[in-house]
Amino acid sequence: MAKRALIVIDLQNDYFPGGKWTLNGVEAAAANAARLITVFRTAKDPVVHVRHEFATADAPFFVPGSKGAEIHPLVANWPEEPVVLKHQINSFRDTELKRLLDGWGVEEVVICGAMSHMCVDACTRAAVDFGYKATVVHDACASRDLSFCGVDVPASHVHAAFMAALGFAYATLLSTDDYLGTAAVAA
Repeated sequence: MAKRALIVIDLQNDYFPGGKWTLNGVEAAAANAARLITVFRTAKDPVVHVRHEFATADAPFFVPGSKGAEIHPLVANWPEEPVVLKHQINSFRDTELKRLLDGWGVEEVVICGAMSHMCVDACTRAAVDFGYKATVVHDACASRDLSFCGVDVPASHVHAAFMAALGFAYATLLSTDDYLGTAAVAA
């Protein structure tokens, strides 16, 4: 089996109820991400947490140093697990993520987190462009309602459209249950 790592993207307090930018389904997505984290920890496979902060204090969410920018307790990192701080949508851009993965000899990344239509999408595409095999655990990701040219798009449709696009040519898409069943068979 190829050396794998779990990348948990931006499951931060501002995306949860009471935060500045609440996502639809984020609590269920985080619960599934927590299940993945447990399996990776048990297997002693690397877990990388990605945390986004905007560069200025007038940001709409993820304000530097704020409680909202902290990783949610449900998926908090252990002290030995790296937290990659990013200021861009793509988790690889201007960060140490690729260096960490390459240092561990990672060939396959398993991706979960938020937002499906932004940072999960960008990270998945970049990972594949860098030569990693990618799996996105779709029910461990969350999105939000969007609008375009007067058309309101429900979060479930946003999420489905982006997952469909990633599944077409970039990544294997699995539910948490399916991934955990596959991981158990491969172990």
